[in-house]
Amino acid sequence: MKLARRRFLGLGSAALAGLFLKGDKRIEGSFVHDSFPRGHLLRGRAGFPPAKRVEKIPVVIVGGGIAGLSAAWRLRKRGFSDFVLLEMSSQPGGNARWGQNEITAYPWAAHYVPVPGPQAAYVRELFEDLGVLKNGQWEERYLAFSPQERLFLYGRWQEGLEPVIGLTPKDRDQFERLENLFREFRQSGSFTVPVELGLSSKFQDLDGISFSDWLRQQGCDSRLLNWYMNYACRDDYGALARDTSAWAGVHYFSSRPPEEKGPLTWPEGNGWITRRLLERVGGNIRTSQMVHRITETRRGASVFAEETEFQAQFVIFAAPTFLAPYLLEDFPPLHDFVYSPWLTANLTLDRYPESRGAEPSWDTVFLDSPTLGYVDAMHQSLRTHVDRTVWTFYWALAEGAPAENRQLLLEKNWAYWKEAILHDLERVHTDIRQCVSRIDILRMGHAMIRPAVGSIFSEERRRLRRRNGRILFANSDLSGISIFEEAQYHGVEAAQKVLGRLHG
Repeated sequence: MKLARRRFLGLGSAALAGLFLKGDKRIEGSFVHDSFPRGHLLRGRAGFPPAKRVEKIPVVIVGGGIAGLSAAWRLRKRGFSDFVLLEMSSQPGGNARWGQNEITAYPWAAHYVPVPGPQAAYVRELFEDLGVLKNGQWEERYLAFSPQERLFLYGRWQEGLEPVIGLTPKDRDQFERLENLFREFRQSGSFTVPVELGLSSKFQDLDGISFSDWLRQQGCDSRLLNWYMNYACRDDYGALARDTSAWAGVHYFSSRPPEEKGPLTWPEGNGWITRRLLERVGGNIRTSQMVHRITETRRGASVFAEETEFQAQFVIFAAPTFLAPYLLEDFPPLHDFVYSPWLTANLTLDRYPESRGAEPSWDTVFLDSPTLGYVDAMHQSLRTHVDRTVWTFYWALAEGAPAENRQLLLEKNWAYWKEAILHDLERVHTDIRQCVSRIDILRMGHAMIRPAVGSIFSEERRRLRRRNGRILFANSDLSGISIFEEAQYHGVEAAQKVLGRLHG
């Protein structure tokens, strides 16, 4: 099962093409939503045309991901509609975008939200608005159906992603000791979602070492335990445990009650939430509007997008924060904002592959794979019989430097990544090539913030969170953790600051 990633990724396209057999079914597909050519214009500080028109408006939101959409939702809910949201791509949503074909809707990135606890008050409020939470009860059809997760290891399937097959007494002891430690951290109240509600200096020292070093300090040398810890970091942070702050590693396991029901999911993943938000704020959104410069003025700020200058009193910067030095005049370079590159793919299946006796689940993972597995868009279907489906395949390029992996994403063509995906899947689903008719691939060079060692409590991040001028930052990367609740929290908080300043 072990895949030598360096050898595999070192294969050229010609070598991978050699894996294709003449009798294999033809598979169509392409890259989708490629936005990096436009983004690289900012990096190269390309010349942009001067503004041909001026539009005066009190509030401009830059970025149409969950943070920007949440800011717009809060403004509209408070009765304020005199704002515009500018989104560079043709489809809002950011990491919560979705797609659809003749079979089903499917996610392009984020595919679930854990059932929010009482501290995630904004998320619970939103879900009440959307009918997901009714009279204190979660709508059953939005909770992931069983079986939810399965892991393939040692030639067989098990339910759940934490390994339970093949554990030695030593392995079990280490899993149990670690769970006891996480329980103590959870009871401390310092690890919360949203992060800012519990962030304190009590455990700040954990941010100074890597998660893998902290695990070694606890005597955790079990191979299966360390695989699971690395899987968790790759899943939420796009990084290995050695490149993750120990504080963030502990947060993953200590910020939510272990017995929570859920998660909440939909065929299109978090794209379902985006669609509902667009029903409420879509009239304020302008897509294909690339912001290329923001300047502060005496009474606010000017936002230059395409050939329009938007003169605003306030700007909510909900785009990824790493763009700030390229857009804002005299903004210093950032040092503590590192982003993980990802690849996601949607595979159209004309039939399900053989699963060696295991019932298909919502989320499927393979032990020792460099990828994160796949989710099944049709798992939430109420149909009595399902033949065709769409699998969303996730691959966080976690090994090596992010910049090198970003380059790898761009250098390799679609055929290379198609073969890489199929090569990973057919180690378990041997007939996968006869099942798939299409593979569409999304490349995200800066998919999510990486909570590197020392980044959670960095002064740079604190300074941006406290900023209270005419330009307010609102992306999830302010927390150092890229999850739905963090994006929504910062978007709503920025909107409420703006409303307070406008209306006293």
